[in-house]
Amino acid sequence: MSLFADLLSNVFEYRYRFGLARQDGRPLPELTAALVGATGEVTGQAVARQIIDRYADWSDEEKRAFFEHLARDMDLDVEAAAAALARYAENRNKATYRTFAAAAEPPRQELIRRLNQVRGATRQLVRMRADLLRLGRDDDALMALDQDFRHLFGSWFNRGFLVLRPINWESPAQILEKIIAYEAVHAIDSWDDLRRRLQPADRRCFAFFHPVMPDEPLIFVEVALTRGIPGSVQNVLAEEREPLTADQADTAVFYSISNCQAGLAGISFGNSLIKQVAADLAAELPGLRTFVTLSPIPGFARWLEGRDVPFDRQDDTQMRQLAAWYLTRAKRDNGRPLDPVAGFHLGNGALVHALHARADVSPKGQAQSHGVMVNYLYDLARVSQNHEKFAATGEIATSSDVRGLASAADTVLKEPAK
Repeated sequence: MSLFADLLSNVFEYRYRFGLARQDGRPLPELTAALVGATGEVTGQAVARQIIDRYADWSDEEKRAFFEHLARDMDLDVEAAAAALARYAENRNKATYRTFAAAAEPPRQELIRRLNQVRGATRQLVRMRADLLRLGRDDDALMALDQDFRHLFGSWFNRGFLVLRPINWESPAQILEKIIAYEAVHAIDSWDDLRRRLQPADRRCFAFFHPVMPDEPLIFVEVALTRGIPGSVQNVLAEEREPLTADQADTAVFYSISNCQAGLAGISFGNSLIKQVAADLAAELPGLRTFVTLSPIPGFARWLEGRDVPFDRQDDTQMRQLAAWYLTRAKRDNGRPLDPVAGFHLGNGALVHALHARADVSPKGQAQSHGVMVNYLYDLARVSQNHEKFAATGEIATSSDVRGLASAADTVLKEPAK
């Protein structure tokens, strides 16, 4: 039956793409209602394709109107959900639970599922959510709709469905072009720059892909194999450096991690990427003993300049002390680290290992952190323990050197840790 359904789907796609299928001129609310209520698979696919293709041609104003329709007209029926919950509370059995589960899901979730029936729809739905985040970030009703997208994407892009693939100089050109385009930490300036990051024996790149989006990386990490822990990204990326053979390296440095799909914001798989790459590299190269990042500190300069604290950008020790305090003691209202990159790596179970002044002398590095960078250490034997402590109590794992730097900054900042 699955094969037969696929054949029918292919026939429908052929007829639609070549103009043989009847164009449906019904207003959008009628189409969305028809899709949710469709009982036939091919009929449902026809309606889903109409909506997907219409959406692709809309202006931002029309897209927002579509989102408002979903948020308003396909919202949860609160009274029905409350009544179903009351019946389940009185008599907990399969039937009352099934009724409650159906009532507790807004119709727009089923609409999104059914839109995903047609070929290529997953990619289009990811782009649709990117539009929703862009157009509706300040609208509570639209952000409630986003929770439905996020709920479904959390299942569709579960780690179990993702495929880890190495990216190298022999990878298809369309993939390499996207690596250049999506690089978000250290811009790739040219094809020669990309080759320096992929071709040498002491360089690696890995990306997660989804089977229905095989030519679209979801997230990728660039890795330098080095001797010792580097303290300058310019040295890592230097044009004239002398490459190592892979077996000469004792350290794997994750120096750039880039999310590629704005529509998958908040769908976490970066932690799985780093841990799996570290495990795979450890198995491939037994000489690797250390796994660290060389990470930016994107909020440091803005935070520091918003405080009444004298500082000297040329004083390397002072800049490291202030950065250590910021990473380990500056907190959000929920008690988590103020710096987003710190929150990501600490949540993965990494340790704040070392700080380096003048580590990124690029204009971007100077603007976001006055050139300071940080190594987060991934000790594969301790990441689970560090993660559990951070998740449970907010405890931040740090090296003794970083603790000393942060304590030294107390005399300058005169502010207790939160």
